Amino acid sequence: MPYAHFTLAYWCVLVAALLPIACAGLAKYGMFGKPRREGGFDNANPRGWLARQTDWRARANAAQANSFEALPFFIGAVIIAHQLGAHQARLDILAFLFVVLRMMYIMMYVAGLPTVRTALWSLALLVNVGILFVGYR
Repeated sequence: MPYAHFTLAYWCVLVAALLPIACAGLAKYGMFGKPRREGGFDNANPRGWLARQTDWRARANAAQANSFEALPFFIGAVIIAHQLGAHQARLDILAFLFVVLRMMYIMMYVAGLPTVRTALWSLALLVNVGILFVGYR
């Protein structure tokens, strides 16, 4: 029986899957202990509460949505690359680069730097396309 293990690319899938949760936590940061009547987090209506947020909290929530949107393509690309027998080191580097770019994207989104954010989004998309084709022969 062959020994199976998580590649770095698979670990990157896990990290990418956790990024939206980190964004949600960031949007809610510091508001858990604050009473609802004073604008604190409303766990009874979390989506409504998030919809009323402004500035960096609203941008963190938007980054959460975009992180969920980017996830299926990334997961699919990594799985397809593995199935096609991609060179593992190349795949690992590209998957790691994708996660780093997505983290930087989130930081720029929350910081309110749309031009840099869009450039990072575009680079991450290109890296993801590269992941998809890294095993193509």
